[in-house]
Amino acid sequence: MTTTSLQPVHQAATADAVGADAILRRTLRRHASGITVITVPGPAGFTATSFTSVSLDPALVSFCLGATASTAAAVRRAERFAVHLLGAENTDLARQFARSGIDRFEGVRYRREDDGLPVLTDAPAWLTARVVSLQRLGDHFLVVGQVDAGDVRQEAPGLVHHAGEFAEVSRLT
Repeated sequence: MTTTSLQPVHQAATADAVGADAILRRTLRRHASGITVITVPGPAGFTATSFTSVSLDPALVSFCLGATASTAAAVRRAERFAVHLLGAENTDLARQFARSGIDRFEGVRYRREDDGLPVLTDAPAWLTARVVSLQRLGDHFLVVGQVDAGDVRQEAPGLVHHAGEFAEVSRLT
């Protein structure tokens, strides 16, 4: 029996050499993530790339938020949240809700639900959810919600974040 020794093309980084957080940041830059704006009553909101589906039955979704984020207290108090899935035409909206130290809702069109939950009217798709779990994990909070409403207003090219920049989703031919 013959054995072959394979040589790695690149030397793998180890957590001992560079730190697990640096490895995570560097590798996740290669992962394209959809851009959303999460809002809660207040109003408060922020741009997020951590939104994901959790379950179809029941319909559960989740997102993560840094524990020291300016909106963390409002999110922790919220019983409901809205997720706005952004399209390529919403780049300015994504940038506005990513900024600190400003009124993120200034100049933004939205309607308020009966409980004060803001729903942005210019997002191509949105959903609302009732919080069913909020858990601190490391330096973030994981929020899970059960979907109670939503709508797709228009089909639009998606907005994603990849390699530190916004990009438009297009079909491969």
